[in-house]
Amino acid sequence: MKKFLTAAAAMMVLAGCSSAAQPTPTPEAEVDYAAKSEGVMTYAEYAAAELDTEVVVETYVQAKQSWWDDKATIYTQDPDGGYFIYEMPISEEDYNKLTEGTKIKVTGYKSEWAGEVEITDAVYEIEEGSWIAEPVNADAVWGSPDMINFQNQKVVFTGVTVQDYTTDEGATGAAFAYKNPTDKTDDLYIQLMKGDTMYEFCVEYYLCNNETEVYKAVEALNVGDVVDVEGFLYWYNGPNLHITKVTAAK
Repeated sequence: MKKFLTAAAAMMVLAGCSSAAQPTPTPEAEVDYAAKSEGVMTYAEYAAAELDTEVVVETYVQAKQSWWDDKATIYTQDPDGGYFIYEMPISEEDYNKLTEGTKIKVTGYKSEWAGEVEITDAVYEIEEGSWIAEPVNADAVWGSPDMINFQNQKVVFTGVTVQDYTTDEGATGAAFAYKNPTDKTDDLYIQLMKGDTMYEFCVEYYLCNNETEVYKAVEALNVGDVVDVEGFLYWYNGPNLHITKVTAAK
């Protein structure tokens, strides 16, 4: 569920993939994290911009998917929406500075691939400030076209049921499927049902590889388990949550 990237070239970042809650910074004074500098778009302006036009956003790093060939792919967000930064040219030194919550100014082009809206051909500035998004409960839009409004945000869906993984050949009897079953060096797929709507989501290997808690948690699931899933609402010809956390439903 991703553009091709060789595993040997990718540097995986595992932050945000464990089942532990991520800390939220406590500022010393009230700060408007949605405020924008002069010339920077609000999220609403970004969302309204035409594809293939230049956009300028200020946003906060939430997770880093990969760095290779001096390019980074990053999940970012501000309090109003999410921005997926794809293959942004950056040195390894600066990439390592982009810890969770880091504020960056990004200038690039609004692009789309298989329904996923992203920023490409980007240049960046690291700015002062830090903010970490809490996952938004998106249960109300499960099965609704309004789910698109949460694209690229950190969300949680609760009380979803693990399905018998079904392919074109029929049900497999398993709760998940490996994209690469031989050595587990690629995405892990799972099909989840709520009401009468089922989606196929994944553990994105470059974000959360087979050594992470979430990858192992999905491997431990059984058909019929009811769980809460958290992650970044990526899009691949429809909703394709990149799962970072799985817990038993309360």
